[in-house]
Amino acid sequence: MSGSKTPVAVLISAFLPLILATTTGAEEAGKNAGSRKLQIATFAGGCFWCMEPPFDKLEGVISTTSGYTGGHKKNPTYEEVSSGGTGHAESVRVAYDPAKIDYQKLLEVFWHNIDPTTPNRQFCDRGSQYRSAIFYHNEEQKLLALESKKAVEKLFKEPIVTEILPAPEFYVAEDYHQDFYKKNPIRYKSYRFGCGRDQRLKQLWGESPQSLAGSKSP
Repeated sequence: MSGSKTPVAVLISAFLPLILATTTGAEEAGKNAGSRKLQIATFAGGCFWCMEPPFDKLEGVISTTSGYTGGHKKNPTYEEVSSGGTGHAESVRVAYDPAKIDYQKLLEVFWHNIDPTTPNRQFCDRGSQYRSAIFYHNEEQKLLALESKKAVEKLFKEPIVTEILPAPEFYVAEDYHQDFYKKNPIRYKSYRFGCGRDQRLKQLWGESPQSLAGSKSP
């Protein structure tokens, strides 16, 4: 990692005026929820059990859903995806209220919860099903994601291998995977620690990834 100490959020912010000037505004990616018009973001960052918690903590995030995207088989099962034969990546779909949180913040939290330097791997999990990726849903998300990647590249000597791709069909994972960290906290914590996720994230980013997420109001 390079010696730069500039926070990724500051680097991304520097590009924001130019990005917004070249877009026509975000497309609606969700349904109305009362007076709110929700939008959708989709990220792949290795094990989806571990990618739900940092987004769930954010004020303005309505829900997170674990699933599979980016592959070639319809309605894949966990067993099929985990074998690496379907081309899908374990992913999370984030429904959020843009009046309370912007996509830029979601990108910041995403980057700080992955290792963007390892192809087809996240921490102890290996294979293309654990690759990191940002799947954009509209032109504004695409441009913000691309500029955020440029900002991250300034922080590392190693190449940043995280993919930025249009969002394909998303298949919701089996029910037992949803909110796994809440349903099975002991197993989740054991897996997360054993995988070395937080240890590696601290090496990469120099701070606790959980502290970046903030928390929802009681």
